[in-house]
Amino acid sequence: MILKTWALTLTLGHIAGGTILQNGQVRETDFPNTKINDLATYDFKTYDADATELSYKGRWDSKKVSYWSAPGLVFGFSGDTVAISFGENTVNGTLIGYRVSGMDWIFTNVTVGGTHLLVTPETPGVGETYPVNPQRFEMRVSNWGYGVQIDKVHVGAGESLIKIPPYNRTIEFIGDSLSAGDFQSYESLSSFAYGVGEGLGETEYDVIAFPGICVADQECWGNSRGQVHQWFYSSDTSWRATEIWGDNPEPWNFEKMETTPDIVVINLGTNDNNVANNVSAEAYVDAYKKLIQGVHGKYPSAQVVVMELWLGFYQYGNSYGQNLGFQQELEDIVAYFNSEEYLSAPKIWDGTTNTTKTLATSSQSPKLFIPPSDVPQGHSLPNQAFLRLLPPKARNPPP
Repeated sequence: MILKTWALTLTLGHIAGGTILQNGQVRETDFPNTKINDLATYDFKTYDADATELSYKGRWDSKKVSYWSAPGLVFGFSGDTVAISFGENTVNGTLIGYRVSGMDWIFTNVTVGGTHLLVTPETPGVGETYPVNPQRFEMRVSNWGYGVQIDKVHVGAGESLIKIPPYNRTIEFIGDSLSAGDFQSYESLSSFAYGVGEGLGETEYDVIAFPGICVADQECWGNSRGQVHQWFYSSDTSWRATEIWGDNPEPWNFEKMETTPDIVVINLGTNDNNVANNVSAEAYVDAYKKLIQGVHGKYPSAQVVVMELWLGFYQYGNSYGQNLGFQQELEDIVAYFNSEEYLSAPKIWDGTTNTTKTLATSSQSPKLFIPPSDVPQGHSLPNQAFLRLLPPKARNPPP
């Protein structure tokens, strides 16, 4: 879902400044300037952007340019200094969040071609050896509409980067603005998808979401392609992706992913459901099925969760109900993937070639499995995919 916003500039001569409170805490709007003016005054050990010690999270292309929502960079380091040089494909002023180990996020705006000193001896968490050891650096791009290009990573002279192994479980979100964090305080780092992924703890998370995008492969709110197509590519549908890749975007290399998602949460359809985009129910169902078939093809062991659509609330007596969209269509989609028709001859979809392949045997198909609450004590869960319809929020519908 995408909304129109208006910017209003007021000149108030008698007001020198103001404070924005957010959950009772002061919200920072003037972030520290971390740019190094004279790199020659520092004694660094420097690593290229393709160093094996670096772990890229989310979607980055082969040029090390970030896309989609909350893409990140993780590595361990010795010493007390970390700086990053950003390449020419960085959008000037992009807001990033970074932190050492499990400390709070620190935000700064980075510059195209600039080197930014992010970790110093005064950075919270530096030098502490527990509970996280070796000390871990994490950076996430906060602006979903902007991005950065990693050029170099620097540590102190005589120090080194350390490869941090990934967590043992991974969740991926495929969505639109509701997953990308559009209009949230820190955008990607305030989104529901980030909150779930980070909140699970010791979990890798990827957020393949972009505001305004449909699942149907058509123009929606300025997005030239839908998720049934774009999910298969490194880049999103932004203007900067077009500037870099033109009409020939780089397919995402699923085989080189550091981890494979165990759970894929899909929250798509608020834009398809908007009359301005003129997406028929038939086109929505067809694209949604193909996207799930694509997920099955790339992540054959993943569990797929389909979310109901959120289209606002309405008063229902002394409470509120939730407006839904494509409700029957979503229920039919879930039923189809759990049917004998599909399970006996499962199909997988490839959005780069626009082809569908029917698997040779039903044994290759994703199957339902017993939900965790129903598994007898002492029994393990089969590592197979399932499909479930998940409501985004509890509601009190009319009887």
